[in-house]
Amino acid sequence: MEITVKGIPVSYIENGDGDHALVLQGWGTSISIYTPIIDTLAEKYHVIAPDLPGFGETPEPPEAWSVDDYADFVLEMCEKFGITECMLFAHSFGGRITLKLMARKDPRLKINKIVLTGAAGIRHEPSEQAKKKARAYQRGKRFLSTAVMRTLFPNALEKFRMKHGSADYRAASPMMRQVLVKTVNEDLSPLLPQCDAETLLIWGRNDDAVPLSDAQRMEKEMPAAALVTIDNAGHFAFADQQYLFLRVLAAFIGLSL
Repeated sequence: MEITVKGIPVSYIENGDGDHALVLQGWGTSISIYTPIIDTLAEKYHVIAPDLPGFGETPEPPEAWSVDDYADFVLEMCEKFGITECMLFAHSFGGRITLKLMARKDPRLKINKIVLTGAAGIRHEPSEQAKKKARAYQRGKRFLSTAVMRTLFPNALEKFRMKHGSADYRAASPMMRQVLVKTVNEDLSPLLPQCDAETLLIWGRNDDAVPLSDAQRMEKEMPAAALVTIDNAGHFAFADQQYLFLRVLAAFIGLSL
């Protein structure tokens, strides 16, 4: 299905009846990988699950969006669907958007229940080794950005960026790389106390993208959060341990699987 939001044709999945539920995906994913979650939520809710701009089947935003821009997008999309109140499921990058939405307390959308898994948003102080690597990267980038080097080796700067960037950075288009840099550099941890809806945190113990310590901090600083940790699961805990993950999710929303 498709709907136009902010001038962008947005691909989305719609399923179920009842009160509204939104699913906000992780960075670089297609919403289709969340089908088991969408189907479970649809046992109780009317689920709307969009491919966010730049992900899956939805085109990129027209400029490098911030997390606030994605929050604005979600609010406008909800207005299009007539959604004024919902529960929200968010993974990874979707967690950033969730924190922004909860901090705003926008009267257009009330979020009454939240499930977060592998949710990003807490920025960590880099280690000394990471700082050294960052300084070396900046020196290399400045050198390769000079007019002489651009003339003699026009592709060297891009190759350098690709070599030293994260997997997400390497996989992203030039526009989405700008989005990635803009969003990951914003620390949203001060917003945690404002996320006061009933919140379930479901975390893979082996998550190496967003560590379990982040979830433990969220549980501590969010007023109504509880944490469930799943063994032998990583950043995509809902895929690594699907049966257990869905049972936990179902129990939280009042279903019996």
